[in-house]
Amino acid sequence: MNNTDKSRRDFLSGGGKMAAACAILGATGSMAQAAKPASTACQPASAMRLIKGKHYYLDNVRLEAGFVRDGQTVVATETELKTLEIKDGKIAALLANRQHPDATLAHYDAGSKLLLPAMRDMHIHLDKTFYGGPWRVHNRPEGTTIMDMIAFEQKLLPALQPYTRERAGKLIDLIQSKGSTIARSHCNVEPVSGLKNLENLQAVLEQRKSGFSCEIVAFPQHGLLHSNSVALMRDAMQAGAHYVGGLDPTNVDGAMEKSLDAMFQIALDENKGVDIHLHETSPAGIAAVKYMVETVEKTPQLKGKLTISHAFALAMMDEKQVDDIASRMAAQQISIASTVPIGTLHMPLRQLQEKGVFVMTGTDSVIDHWSPYGLGDMLEKANLYAQLYVRPSELSLSRSLAIATGNILPLNDKGERAWPKAEDEASFVLVDASCSAEAVARISPRTATFHQGEMVWGSVGA
Repeated sequence: MNNTDKSRRDFLSGGGKMAAACAILGATGSMAQAAKPASTACQPASAMRLIKGKHYYLDNVRLEAGFVRDGQTVVATETELKTLEIKDGKIAALLANRQHPDATLAHYDAGSKLLLPAMRDMHIHLDKTFYGGPWRVHNRPEGTTIMDMIAFEQKLLPALQPYTRERAGKLIDLIQSKGSTIARSHCNVEPVSGLKNLENLQAVLEQRKSGFSCEIVAFPQHGLLHSNSVALMRDAMQAGAHYVGGLDPTNVDGAMEKSLDAMFQIALDENKGVDIHLHETSPAGIAAVKYMVETVEKTPQLKGKLTISHAFALAMMDEKQVDDIASRMAAQQISIASTVPIGTLHMPLRQLQEKGVFVMTGTDSVIDHWSPYGLGDMLEKANLYAQLYVRPSELSLSRSLAIATGNILPLNDKGERAWPKAEDEASFVLVDASCSAEAVARISPRTATFHQGEMVWGSVGA
């Protein structure tokens, strides 16, 4: 890490953190001179409409059309206005703006807002939050350990459980308003909660399934072995959870290999994936990463089924060590879910991506006993990633969007349209920005969110 990168990280880690960080980029403009500036005017309420039906036209959609170059340098992003034909949850066609081959179909106006792929919040805890209830912050004295927090949570959970459904619903509303329609939620499965949190979360997701897709990780928050949760985890798999979770096999369970072996065995027996919280930064954390990679290499059934969340141990490796482990991870399709931490850890996220590792991001906590922060905004995460890991340019800012969208970008590196195309799923967000680079730099406002053709948040013009 050079001195410039370190200075930027030190600043963002200090007082103000995201408020200061956003203020800095909020004062700078995108270089998208070739794109029409985004309008900041609100449409009158009388002109706003909710979309009804499964087959309709969406006019005045701003799509990225290519890069403008000065020599080899990308200096701006070109855009154009199009009409999208939406049918049965897919983009049926991209048409000339305001062209409606079927005059009987309803048509709506996107107001020249930029179309971006739907965001994906791939690490969140929908089942335990203060969000939607009275403001509350849990005071954590300096020196508080994860075992202290586990003990506190064991007392707190019974008081939170009656509100799980209500608050999970409000949290889904929040992240939809930020453009996310796809998520992966960790859900407590341990002796205090039993399977109740899972049942409550499944009930909410069933009610919201037309507008929101969410995988569930059964999460032994109090330690898979430490809380004797192996049998419960198997029950959770039978009950419909999609992933087996785990937690710090050395610091919490006190038996790295035994803990990881138990986690993997459940996944193999139940034909499920694995998504483990690994916060450990000690040599034990590095050992755990290596052990998991070796396990997947030796077990073909696990290829493509392991996500390591947080993975802070990777920040403790030197560049060569990261290169070596990242190449092996990419070969086994092992993914990383990072919350893009602001602290002193310099996560090698770009290096992982360059080696072919799929890196996702997520909110993690939203106003709960673990953290009073969390906006549920993946565009904010892309902004933070850009500030911490890339030098600002039109190209690098536009590429930074990928961490928020599951690597789906409007333009490929050559500036050719990669998305949207006919037959793509109609899951997208309308953003008040001239191009994706500006949207990332300014964390631009969202005006409407669509999931499989259904507008799940916001409104459009008549």
